Amino acid sequence: MTALSLRVGALSWRIRLRGVAITLFGLVLLALLMALNMRIGDIEMTVAEVIAGTFDPNSAAHFVIMELRLPRALTGALVGAALALSGAIIQSIARNPLASPEILGVTTGASVTVVAGVVASGSVYGGTSGLLATLGIPALALLGGLIGAAVVYGLAWRRGLDGYRLVLVGIGVAAVFTNVKFWLLTVGDVNDTARAMVWISGSLNGRGWEHVAPTALALAVLVPLTLLGTRSLDALRFSDDTVASLGVRMNLARALMILAAVLLAAVATASAGPIAFVALASPQIALRLARSGQPPLLCSAVIGGVLTTAADLIARTAFSPIELPVGIVTAVLGAPYLIHLIWRARK
Repeated sequence: MTALSLRVGALSWRIRLRGVAITLFGLVLLALLMALNMRIGDIEMTVAEVIAGTFDPNSAAHFVIMELRLPRALTGALVGAALALSGAIIQSIARNPLASPEILGVTTGASVTVVAGVVASGSVYGGTSGLLATLGIPALALLGGLIGAAVVYGLAWRRGLDGYRLVLVGIGVAAVFTNVKFWLLTVGDVNDTARAMVWISGSLNGRGWEHVAPTALALAVLVPLTLLGTRSLDALRFSDDTVASLGVRMNLARALMILAAVLLAAVATASAGPIAFVALASPQIALRLARSGQPPLLCSAVIGGVLTTAADLIARTAFSPIELPVGIVTAVLGAPYLIHLIWRARK
């Protein structure tokens, strides 16, 4: 397919029509999956009942749609989009299809902080009410994700930031955080650790508008900013000497794009826990569908929303009335994909 050039003032972008077509198709598929999520549940609804429940406050289905199913579906779509966009940025900077927010210490930092908070007090998650019960875990997750990213970034910095060194340091730090998390789980009270295990598996159960709002706000601010940085991101896939010859301020561009990726992943993890493989697989699926040189940002975000929404639908319905954490489903589906990537890398 051909490409078009879009110019706004001094800025210009080259837009591939195939990528636009894949993105639009993904949005249609995402809308269909969300409609299915509205219909299917303990109370089955027709399309007419879903529409009435959405727009008519006097409808019998209004509470179920507006307070239970719609905020959960929106949280899933937004979290998936944020994780996928974060993964696309990190894979472009690291020039590695196996890179994801885990190597920046975001999800592992959030996990170990939440587990530590739950084990230390036991009241952060289950024994309090009101604002602390609502914001306690997300606040701990956001704080832990940012601290984890700062640790990885600080250890990887050597007069600049190299993508290969970032991956190695991230893997090492993630291994340390993971072992600390499991140690905390072994020494904590069994009831507290059971609650923590649900969160670190990644779950959309019980998600409400208070989880939709921060993720939507983060995407509304960071998506335009990352799109403005697309040209720098395109340049960063080349060698450092080439990037310097293109006039791109390499370390500043890397730092800003990594900061955007960290914030996206931290907010998403705070809303739904560490949902596995979405950030890893979505950019590579988008890259292959769009046939581009590196993961396309918007297309990756839409694919991430589709994957997470589809996984949540499977998690809710496949073993009904038992409901699985959505992170379990993405992990089961993503493991073969990871093996496929490693196998291709070895070839």
